[in-house]
Amino acid sequence: MAEGVATIEQPALAISPGAAKRIRAMMDRGDAAPGAVFRVSVSGGGCSGFQYGFSFDEKPASDDVIFEADGVRVVVDEVSLELVKGSELSYVEDLVGSFFKMSNPNAKSSCGCGTSFSL
Repeated sequence: MAEGVATIEQPALAISPGAAKRIRAMMDRGDAAPGAVFRVSVSGGGCSGFQYGFSFDEKPASDDVIFEADGVRVVVDEVSLELVKGSELSYVEDLVGSFFKMSNPNAKSSCGCGTSFSL
C-alpha cells in the first residue's frame, strides 16, 4: 500500500437502517427484554445446507461479536460470523410478507425463500 493512502475496511456485518428500525420497533413493543440483543446465527439445515436464525437474547455470549447501528445491538457468534462475513442484514416488506434478509456474498446459492444458503 502506498504511504499516506488509507484503506476502508467493510464491516463484517452491515445492518441496514430498515433492519435497525424494525429491531427497535420489536423491542419497543415488548418482543424482547430491555437491553436485549438481536442475534443472527447460522445452523446446519434448510433446503440449501445452512439456514439463518434471528432471535433476541438477554445479553451477548462470551464468543459473540457485537455490531451496533442506530441504537440497536446485533450479535453474531464467531462460528456463524465466518459464514456471513461481509453480509448485510436488511428488513424486507413486500407482497409476499415481511422478513429479515441476509445478503451474503459468500453464498454460492440460496433457496427461494431466502432463509437458507450453501457455500
